Amino acid sequence: MRFSKILVLSFLLTISVESAYAQTTGQLKTLHAKEAIDPIKLDGILDEASWQDAEMGVDFWQYWPSDSIRAKTTTEVKITYDENFIYVGAKLYHYNKKKYIINSLSRDFQGPEIDGFHVNFDTYYDNTNAFNFAINPSGAQREGTIADGGNGSIDVSWDNKWFSEVTVTDDYWIAEMAIPFKTIRYKEGSTVWGFNSFRLDGNANERVIWTSIPQGFSMSSLAFDGELIFDKPLKKPGPNISLIPYLAGGTSKDYEGKTPRDNNLAIGGDAKIGVTPGLNLDLTVNPDFSQVEVDRQQTNISRFELFFPEKRQFFLENNDLFSNYGGETSRPFFSRRIGITQDTATGQNIQNTIHAGARLSGKLDKNWRIGLLTMQAAADDKNGLPSINYGMTVLQRKVMTNSTISAFMVNKEAVFNDSEKDYDVSLDHYNRVIGSEFNYRSINGRFRSTAYYHRSFTEQDTLNKEFTSGILVNYLTRRFSILTQFNEVGKNYTAEVGFVPRLDFKRSFTQAKLNFYPQTNGISSHGATVEYEQIWNSDRSRTDQMASIGYDINFRNLARFSLMGTIDYTFLLANFDPARKSNGVFLAAGTDYTYKRITWGYSSNTRKTVFYNFNGSVGEFFNGKIFNLNGNINYRIRPIFNFSVDYNYNRLRLPEPFNDADLFLIGPKFEFTFTRNLFFTTLIQYNNQLENVNLNARFQWRYKPVSDFFLVYTDNYYTSPVFLGARNRAIVFKWTYWLNL
Repeated sequence: MRFSKILVLSFLLTISVESAYAQTTGQLKTLHAKEAIDPIKLDGILDEASWQDAEMGVDFWQYWPSDSIRAKTTTEVKITYDENFIYVGAKLYHYNKKKYIINSLSRDFQGPEIDGFHVNFDTYYDNTNAFNFAINPSGAQREGTIADGGNGSIDVSWDNKWFSEVTVTDDYWIAEMAIPFKTIRYKEGSTVWGFNSFRLDGNANERVIWTSIPQGFSMSSLAFDGELIFDKPLKKPGPNISLIPYLAGGTSKDYEGKTPRDNNLAIGGDAKIGVTPGLNLDLTVNPDFSQVEVDRQQTNISRFELFFPEKRQFFLENNDLFSNYGGETSRPFFSRRIGITQDTATGQNIQNTIHAGARLSGKLDKNWRIGLLTMQAAADDKNGLPSINYGMTVLQRKVMTNSTISAFMVNKEAVFNDSEKDYDVSLDHYNRVIGSEFNYRSINGRFRSTAYYHRSFTEQDTLNKEFTSGILVNYLTRRFSILTQFNEVGKNYTAEVGFVPRLDFKRSFTQAKLNFYPQTNGISSHGATVEYEQIWNSDRSRTDQMASIGYDINFRNLARFSLMGTIDYTFLLANFDPARKSNGVFLAAGTDYTYKRITWGYSSNTRKTVFYNFNGSVGEFFNGKIFNLNGNINYRIRPIFNFSVDYNYNRLRLPEPFNDADLFLIGPKFEFTFTRNLFFTTLIQYNNQLENVNLNARFQWRYKPVSDFFLVYTDNYYTSPVFLGARNRAIVFKWTYWLNL
């Protein structure tokens, strides 16, 4: 599909729905924030005169299990501020005398079944991006960012410094927050922010929110925000400069390569500089990511590369500005391509040293966002990689009410290399992707659409099929939703810093959902889902097709059941061994297969001490049979200990002479949260597809806000004999300190 056609279609769809959805749903709620009249002592008591004088936000609505009634329990929210902080005070009444549900004392706590209190600040009131701050009755903090109007989940990877205290009684608990103005970004002189607040009440088994949001929408949707109105224009915050030095060291041994033990000591650090109240400059020198949580391994029985999420802090702030382009079939920028390479001996992902990097990102004003990123990676002689510079430039303009147009360029180029050395990559090599995207969101959040076109360039440019394009249209209501998309990837499209599992295809996908909300005690909602996907080659020959129909039941006790039937068609364009064995017999290119399967899933009540997730599928697989069983089992001693076991078993049975396989992936994990600042985690992963057993143990001590000491031990073994044949081993420490200037 030509990009001009995509733009025309997207424009017509936009015009047709703009008038239909020009009205917001419900009456706009407001909360006034008065300047503090006396100093606020952060103690979780709320007895200052400023709190007595503050306006109270009340009348919360249920979001779950029903979305049309008032909350069972009372929640009271107040906000005040002074020159340096915005203060949030909340009194949250208890439903009964049972203990509060606190799963963990760790930062960035998760789960719908817990007790917790949240506030969202849309500081530019653009219904596009917002900050989330939360606290639970133990005093554990959580902060995150909201992007794309709140259509997705809250990204809790963002980490920053703020302060809080709680007090707990049998009848209620009080949360008091002090958030530095320089921690969040806003326009100087602003008087109105978008605002919402929600509460998770595990004992009452309800999720409640200040402004009513239908269940079909995300609880963090910014389309339903109320207004936070300040009594005076906000002043420019003070200088926002933070230095985060680190010291790291350790020892490692590669038993496979039979190399000498490697001892190392490294220093480096990051700097965060608030250029303006809305624009931030991040600098990093010799970054070290040894403390980052290890990847959860995956079993791959598909024909394509698997996706792993980014976990490194430097790449996560304003991540939506850099990474949310394209779609699941073609992402032009995937930050895990930077500073991570594959060890040729073990096949495992390892760090590729980064010398330095910089990122400028944020808001120029209410309508413009900008992103500039550059990272210089070191040469890796062992794996044949020269020194590479990675860069990305993004310019985003807000249009209409809360829609955006973005233009970007991604660049990868070999620079600063010794021409006398022999690398696997030419020193003249470069790869660039230039693209533009239009994202439309209606005022009430019901309708959104996306259109994009990306073009790649290399030193061997062919000017033929070096593009990807697509369009997505999504309509969402409480009861019904439909999503349809079309995208195309050319056979010569190259995005080396992106994630593009396959080339040379056109794809259409449609999904429709119908939900019901019965007024019964046992079921919260249930509904049917229908999906259809078809993929063609550029010569218009069909290569893949999928049709499925399923049904979901969500119970009021947080349990969930799903059942789905699927029919697949695959035409192989290349030889393929589903078992992925080194001596495998391949299904031949040019053969095609139609196969059917049944998939089911059940998740138990996550409020229980023991809970589990049980999923599986059974049916045909190419010319054979498949049985899959996956999920996890969890046991908790709240709030200090959690034990879980993830499991994934695939039983493949193919006719002679093809390979059968029994693929096991088992991952027990032990998590101790001794206090709000002291944590220990151990993860063991047995993966017989990779013939690897990984052990990763991590100790973390947060001795000051956003300042940590880590000790990490990692082992890799062969699967046979288990824990006897060591592949490599390492123990490292890292000390970081957050210094505000």
